[in-house]
Amino acid sequence: MAWVLSRSRARSDAGTAKTEPAAKPTPKAAARPRRNPLSLVVRFVAMVFAFAFMVAFAVVLARLTLEPSPASVDLTHTNLHPGASLKAYLDQPEMRDAVKQIGGNIVLGVPFGILVPIVAPKTRGPLRILLLTAVVMLLVEFAQGALVEGRAFDIDDVILNTSGALIGYLLLGRRLSRAVHKPAKKS
Repeated sequence: MAWVLSRSRARSDAGTAKTEPAAKPTPKAAARPRRNPLSLVVRFVAMVFAFAFMVAFAVVLARLTLEPSPASVDLTHTNLHPGASLKAYLDQPEMRDAVKQIGGNIVLGVPFGILVPIVAPKTRGPLRILLLTAVVMLLVEFAQGALVEGRAFDIDDVILNTSGALIGYLLLGRRLSRAVHKPAKKS
């Protein structure tokens, strides 16, 4: 009899049982809106192009800075004093040579400031761009001075390249990076 009684209770409990409300989504799931598939394709294409341009930039940088220059062996000297090379450039009789040297070093850094925040969005920010560019350009200059004939380490090149990267970041890199890596719209 106890068995029949417990069975009838189970049936009556099943008929009147309250359904529990569905678990609320976690805040992370609620904060992560869905992206438009087309925007994902556009982002992917932009990232591929930025990566390809970054590789091309690295090749150009290597060719410009790490190619031996035997004709320059007697002319090159290591510069560890900021501003010394700049003063020497500006003291040249032809202003064109100074513009070529200073402008060339600044222009060489601009693509870095544009492309790095697109390829690696966590590097976005002026200080991060400055630090990353300075480290990369220091490594290039160390390689130049230690491994390449007719080339020497020049701290002014690092300063000018880093300035160029900051200019590139402020003029275009920040905006492009935000456009490529913008958060999805909340629905």
